[in-house]
Amino acid sequence: LKEAIAEKAEGAKILQVKSAEAEAEAKYLSGVGVAKQRRAIVDGLRGSIVDFSSGVEGTSAKDVMDLLLLSQYFDMLKDTAGDPNCKTVFVPSSKSLGDETRNALLQAESGK
Repeated sequence: LKEAIAEKAEGAKILQVKSAEAEAEAKYLSGVGVAKQRRAIVDGLRGSIVDFSSGVEGTSAKDVMDLLLLSQYFDMLKDTAGDPNCKTVFVPSSKSLGDETRNALLQAESGK
C-alpha cells in the first residue's frame, strides 16, 4: 500500500512537471509567433512607405507613416466601437506626440 501511494505521488509529480514543460514550450512558441508577426508588419509597412513615397512626388517617409498610423487609428476606433463589450473609448485630443504617448500610457494603466 505504501508503494502504491509513493508510485501515485511520483506519477502526479511527473504529470505536473510535464504540464509545466508543455506550458513553457507553448509560451515560447507563442512568443516566436508574435515576433514573426511583428517582423511581417514592419516589413509590410516598409514596403508601403517605399511604394507610396516613390509613387507620389513630394512625400516623405514621415508623411507616409503619419497616413498609415492615422488609418490604423481609424481602423482601431471602428473595431472598438463595433465590440458589444466595449464600454469606454479614449480619444486623444493633444497635438503633441509626447502628450499623446503619456496619455496612452495613462489610459493603458487605467484599463488594467
